[in-house]
Amino acid sequence: MSRICSITKAKPVKGTSILRSGKAKKKGGIGTHVTANTPRIFQPNLKTKRIFVPELKRFVTVKLTARALKTITRKGAHATLKKAGVI
Repeated sequence: MSRICSITKAKPVKGTSILRSGKAKKKGGIGTHVTANTPRIFQPNLKTKRIFVPELKRFVTVKLTARALKTITRKGAHATLKKAGVI
């Protein structure tokens, strides 16, 4: 399965890790300089959960982010999953 949230559609994002060296000017140095730009990938905080939907009287297994889990807790399982098109 792909690393995509079923509700928020969050997916991995490309970025860079910047390595700096040197001492800051205000601390008495000659300033910091970027010495390396390393590509990296930011992964979403995904969890695979079995959620019970009382309206359907069954469990639904979904892959979702921690943020989406908070949304389900706040708005309810049936409403959130239906709006996302999962059920």
